[in-house]
This record gives sequence, C-alpha cells and structure tokens, in this order.
Amino acid sequence: MYQKIKHKVHILLHPELGQSKADKAINIFIITLIVLNVIAVMLETVHPLYDNHKKLFDTFDLVSVLIFTVEYVLRVWSCTHDPKYKGSIKGRIKYMLSPGAIIDLLAFLPTYFYALVHFDLRILRLLRFFRFFRLFRLTAYTRSAQMIFNVFKSRVNELLLSFIMVLFLIIIASCLLYFAEHNAQPEDFSSIPATIWWAVVTLTTTGYGDMTPHTTIGKTLAGTIMLTGVALFALPAGIITVGFLEEFRSVKKHKEQKCPHCGKPLDDPHHHET
Repeated sequence: MYQKIKHKVHILLHPELGQSKADKAINIFIITLIVLNVIAVMLETVHPLYDNHKKLFDTFDLVSVLIFTVEYVLRVWSCTHDPKYKGSIKGRIKYMLSPGAIIDLLAFLPTYFYALVHFDLRILRLLRFFRFFRLFRLTAYTRSAQMIFNVFKSRVNELLLSFIMVLFLIIIASCLLYFAEHNAQPEDFSSIPATIWWAVVTLTTTGYGDMTPHTTIGKTLAGTIMLTGVALFALPAGIITVGFLEEFRSVKKHKEQKCPHCGKPLDDPHHHET
C-alpha cells in the first residue's frame, strides 16, 4: 500500500509518466501557479498597486509558498521510486542536490527565512525573484517544453561552437573598426572594449546609430562585417532547426502507448505485475 501511494504520487508529480486526467489537472494547476507567481512578483514592483492590494498579494504569496512546500516535500518523498534516486536517504539527498530540486526549493525558502529572521522587506522581494527560475522547470510539466530542452541538449556542442565563432567575430570586428575609426572619432571609438558595443549592435542588426563609421575604410569594413554577421548568426538557427527535425523523427519513431498506472509500454509483458 505504501509503495502504491508513493508510485501514484510520483506519477502525479511527473505528468510525462502518466496520461490520466488527474495528471493533466495537476500539471495545469502547477503551471498556472508558477506563471501567476511570476506575474505577482512583477506587479509587486508597481508600488501603488502593491500598496492598495497588499493583503491580496501577501495572501496569494502565503498560499503559493504552502503549495510549493507540499509539492517539494512530496517530490522528495516519492523520488526514490525513480531508479536514479534509489535509496531512502542517499537517493533523496541526491535528488535534493539536483538542479530542478534546488530551483523548487528557492521558490519558497526565502519566505521561511523571512519568518525566522525579520530582515528588510526589500530583500525579501528581491529573493522572491528566485521564483522566475521556476519557469525553467516548466520543462518538467510540458512535453513540448521537454522536446525543446532535448533539442538544445543534443545540439549543445554545435551551438557552443557557433557561439564561440560569433564571439571571435565580435572581437575581430571590434579590433578592425577601432584601428580604422579611432583617429577620426577618438571619443566614440575610444578603445577596443568600447568598440565591442558597436560590434554587438551591428552584428545583431540592431544598429542603434550611436556609433557609426565615418571613414571610407571604416565603412567598407563595416559592410563586410555586417554581411559576415548575417551569415554567421544564421548558423545557430540552422543547427536548432535540424535538431527539431531529428527530435520529431525520434519521437515519432519511439512513440508508444504506456500504461497509465505503471508507465510501462502496454506491449511489455511485465507491466501488469506493477
């Protein structure tokens, strides 16, 4: 009975493992609560609004903290159902040190600190911004978000390489424009680090116009850098597109119906034994 309850709780808190209406309901509820908390933290910075509805904000915060606390405790308790966190003590400690669990903990821990040690309320509001990190946890609740996470995870090396290439281009562009424009515009292109700003806004096609080349060689270099930047900045988009295509094929190939009770494939002869 104990193991069955733990298994059920684990499935409910990990909607990707189950397909029941209860899984979906909890899934929607947690996502909604996370989004509302982020909105509430943002609205609290509007002082007239917060001052006029302080009780409402504080009540919502208290209810959210209690819900996040219960969710966290249940996650820690049921995590040993996952083979990755095997062991009643060692497994739970391992789970509590995982990035996802730390993000969950930061969502409500500052409020308890404030209750024990009454520090400046402004610091508490600052600490509440940790709840923004729970947006990254949405990958645990939505399969589409999990797919996006898988794409970036599988293509991390290629994306890192493209990022390094872009970084190199920014540095090279900054050096070239500094030497081309420094004598003509010593105030704007005062140093290579200062010219990096021009390189970034130019290569990203933002072009604020606060720093522009005036010399012929500077304009020629700027035009070449812009064309190179367009081609280079398109590289990560291509990498991500290929990653999505491969992920869609993989999901389609390995798609299988799972038992809503044990999470195992229906064609698995052992799924009835759970």
